Amino acid sequence: MAYIPTIAGRTVAISVSESPDMSVLGLSNAHLRDAMDRLALHLLASGARLAYGGDLREDGFTDLLFELVSRYQRETSKVRIGVTNYLAWPVHVSKEADELEEISHSLAGTGELVCLTQDGHRLELSEWNQRELHQPTDEEWATGLTAMRRVMHGATQARIVLGGRVTDYKGDMPGIAEEALLSLREGQPLFLLGGFGGCARDIAETLGLVKCRASSYLDWLGRQKFEGFSSSDLSNGLSEKENATLARTPHIDQAIVLVLRGLHRLNLLKENGDESN
Repeated sequence: MAYIPTIAGRTVAISVSESPDMSVLGLSNAHLRDAMDRLALHLLASGARLAYGGDLREDGFTDLLFELVSRYQRETSKVRIGVTNYLAWPVHVSKEADELEEISHSLAGTGELVCLTQDGHRLELSEWNQRELHQPTDEEWATGLTAMRRVMHGATQARIVLGGRVTDYKGDMPGIAEEALLSLREGQPLFLLGGFGGCARDIAETLGLVKCRASSYLDWLGRQKFEGFSSSDLSNGLSEKENATLARTPHIDQAIVLVLRGLHRLNLLKENGDESN
């Protein structure tokens, strides 16, 4: 995978979780994981750093990201921090410090683990032992997740979303929805990969990029907040036609081409002094 690092120095946030309607689309969780894997590898090869706000479940998307960054470094002999995983306070407050330290040390030279306080301040490694273990309430989950997403937004220059559950989520609205809404409101470049269904597809429908499906989950909390936005608010370097293609294609290779095209155009604007993000 030989690339000129056209987006070197940029940090790109990736939002992904299981989609409730993937089976209807003839897809499975394996397709989503493969899409995540290939997308992340192409971004790394283009010089980007990745950011993810996940948990620490075994064999989850966090594990997948760390594994592929490690694999990329082995194959290319390029040693650099490739991914930062942000842990919201409710995610790590029930974890022993020894467990977190072991994970952090295992990522040396590959990835970074960032633990945040309830209001979004970074906890240094020396402070992990000072935490009082706690089982967070629903309100604490919502507050902590929102704080983490704001911190991630401030540390990234673009966001890519795909899939996304719209039920059984923690927080005030589906996680991918809250992250996408923050990007839209703040003018951060946002790429909607709707071909895997889920929240990303629902947002694309609300923005008028694709037709609404009969199976669309119309009533998830917060969806109406997207009604005031259009494709022009994505600010991602792509045309309306390109964004419509990105929002409906189930072919990850086509989606990757479009994402890299948009990021490359944005980088050219930045180099020419025409971009504020």
